[in-house]
Amino acid sequence: MPHPGPRTTASRPPLGRLHDVSGRSLMLHRSGTGGPTVVFLPGAGMVGLDYLNIHDRTAETTTSVLYDRAGTGWSTPVPLPRSAADVTAELHSLLGEAGAPGPYVLVGHSLGGAYARHFAQHYPTDVAGLLLLDPFHEDLHGLGPQEARDQLARLHAAPVPELTPEQLDRARAQAAPLFAAWPGAVADALAEHHATTAWRTGLYEDRNLYDEVAEELRTAPALPDVPMTVVTARGHDDVQSHLWQDDVLRQIDTLKAALHARLASSVPRGEHRTLHDAGHAWLHEERQDAVLRAIQDLLGRV
Repeated sequence: MPHPGPRTTASRPPLGRLHDVSGRSLMLHRSGTGGPTVVFLPGAGMVGLDYLNIHDRTAETTTSVLYDRAGTGWSTPVPLPRSAADVTAELHSLLGEAGAPGPYVLVGHSLGGAYARHFAQHYPTDVAGLLLLDPFHEDLHGLGPQEARDQLARLHAAPVPELTPEQLDRARAQAAPLFAAWPGAVADALAEHHATTAWRTGLYEDRNLYDEVAEELRTAPALPDVPMTVVTARGHDDVQSHLWQDDVLRQIDTLKAALHARLASSVPRGEHRTLHDAGHAWLHEERQDAVLRAIQDLLGRV
């Protein structure tokens, strides 16, 4: 069943502004000047301000944009999950409404990597480059170990639990240290959002990932001939280590790296990079230097 899309406890974002797109209020935060504009596409259960630190560094050299797609963060709640076509059409309209100049270098993380590819496939003249951070690949689920498929099926079939007051207190205590490097008001808002809402949103956002979104990627037009860098994270990730046993994780890791290499080689100016000391969810913080270097390298190649 589609999820109605939870909203964070605060109605206004701590940073950025809301733009009206087809009757929906979408959060967008823009910094810097010049081009090409870099646009960050969050992973499942993530929000634009999760990428604020690397956004600020990027904005030192060019225009940089963070946003929350509908159904996440401080944007209008909508039923989840959504198709890639809906998400990318919405982003295309939002960038126009906000007056963010194209063409864009899209930085897509995890689920956001799938959306970045879909955007490039359907709006090729609006894309100057692609940076895919440990992106979802449409063949990972079908080729992965059976144990992983079974675990995901159970996870998607189970109702999303409501946290008790004690569990909420523990979640807040665990979330707060994650955002120590963010500005105070933003850090507090993100910690509360991740403790109460983001994890639930993520569980709903990827429920159509392995069938509907995967098929959208398979049947879409070819990627445009633009510079593309695919980054594979092969370090420890707390969430994944709780989901999978070590041997299953190793199998997934090896397959993921091979698929990412294949994706990079599918375009003339593709490049594959590997980070052995960063996990899937927070590689943009754990190895901010490497991600920022990848962005700057792409800007230099555009």
